[in-house]
Amino acid sequence: MRSMWKGSVSFGLVTIPINLYAATENKNVSLRQVHVTDGGRIQYKRFCTIDGEEVPYADIAKGYETDDGEMVVITDEDLKELPLSSSNVIDVLEFVPLEAIDPLHFDRHYYLEPQKAAVKPYVLLRDALHKSGNVAIAKVALRQRETLALLRVHADVMVMTTMLWPDEVRTPDFGFLRDELPQVRPQELSMAGSLIESLSEPVFDPDKYTDQYREALESVIEAKIAGKKTTRPKGRSPKTDVVDLMAALEASVSEAKKARKPAKRTAAKKPAATPARSRRSPKSA
Repeated sequence: MRSMWKGSVSFGLVTIPINLYAATENKNVSLRQVHVTDGGRIQYKRFCTIDGEEVPYADIAKGYETDDGEMVVITDEDLKELPLSSSNVIDVLEFVPLEAIDPLHFDRHYYLEPQKAAVKPYVLLRDALHKSGNVAIAKVALRQRETLALLRVHADVMVMTTMLWPDEVRTPDFGFLRDELPQVRPQELSMAGSLIESLSEPVFDPDKYTDQYREALESVIEAKIAGKKTTRPKGRSPKTDVVDLMAALEASVSEAKKARKPAKRTAAKKPAATPARSRRSPKSA
């Protein structure tokens, strides 16, 4: 895995330098938009809706549109001036039971790896956190955005889960909640409870489940490749195989060495012509 962020966990007076890694990855099959007749890739140009001109990336800024249609342009310089008190620091604020947090607030998950000089304080916090049965609530800034997060222990490493702010979680407002709800009979509730009990397991085993849609899509792609039902868009050359390139380079080096051997044998029969040649070491010959 490749580290995506470096910072530290601030725990009271203890600072633990860490590397941050994405704990999950998207396994969806990546499909591109193409022209159905020839397989050419569809591309989009960035253009201004006012003058119709294509805009280079360097001239693109962020903007906020007001309710009356006015545009507020936000530059990188504006963003640099914004305060991020927890920049490069995972600042631990408090500890709470995990069950006190609704999973609806969870966003993304990251592994925390201690840097070389911080293994001992990392293990200390990890073990103390695990023993307490609580999780740490923290504040952190990632990609110029400050967010709440929780720290917990999973598979002997600390995991950070970013959280949504309270006003980012919508309140369910559905009409049926305001209407008079139908009465559920005790027999119906008992039967539903029996169904839940019959499908209950002591622990969750994620390995029992697979992404059947992805597997089926991969099978379709493999079948088309096997049946030669592919197309190469005009103007696009095949991808270079790194292994084949290395083999070609090795073959070139081998051929060059073979070509030099007769010349070396011929040179060896000649006596040293000058003192300068006689002083050269065998290594430089």
